[in-house]
Amino acid sequence: MTANAADDGALTPRQAERRRGILRAATALAARGGFEAVQMREVAESAQVALGTLYRYFPSKVHLLVAVMREQLERLHEQVRRRPPTGADPAARVAEALTHAFHALQREPRLAEAMVRALSFADRSVGSEVDEVAQVTSAIVLEAARLPDPPTAGQQAALRVVAHTWHATLLAWLSGRASLAEVRADLHTAARLLTLAGSEAELQPVPPPVRGAAPVGG
Repeated sequence: MTANAADDGALTPRQAERRRGILRAATALAARGGFEAVQMREVAESAQVALGTLYRYFPSKVHLLVAVMREQLERLHEQVRRRPPTGADPAARVAEALTHAFHALQREPRLAEAMVRALSFADRSVGSEVDEVAQVTSAIVLEAARLPDPPTAGQQAALRVVAHTWHATLLAWLSGRASLAEVRADLHTAARLLTLAGSEAELQPVPPPVRGAAPVGG
């Protein structure tokens, strides 16, 4: 059993409830004490499952906390659905939604720190879970933008940049390298890319380098 089992529809109702209980336990521990407070044995005890059972659901602490972050982002996504931002254009709506999401995480700074640290420690074994976090973040941005038409290639690129900026500003704030005012300014600046991408001067995504090509200036 893996952390992705629930997404694959492979869990029974009882297993799904057990998984939710594990996530609740990890969330509570992280909210109280941050990354270091989330010890697998304590999570198992709090969730009332055997330690071996916990490892079958989540192979490591990083897997567990990345799953917690996905769950938190899914809640934020649902909030954006229920209460859509009211800005006059896509950029304003995205900036509004991400600022509200940031404030929601700000209320639980130790939990936010634990989730972001887990993302920074994630290696290839956690790749699919990290991708899922990125997908939910992009879904939040797209939901908030409420574009009138399917996003163009340029707008898709802009949406990815906005999502990356949100994660980067969260990390910068948690590490004390950015103030709340700077975070808000950076989110608004990144969100304006959506307006640029929708203008006549459509942003063109930079294609990936060709394998084996010589580096520029080489």
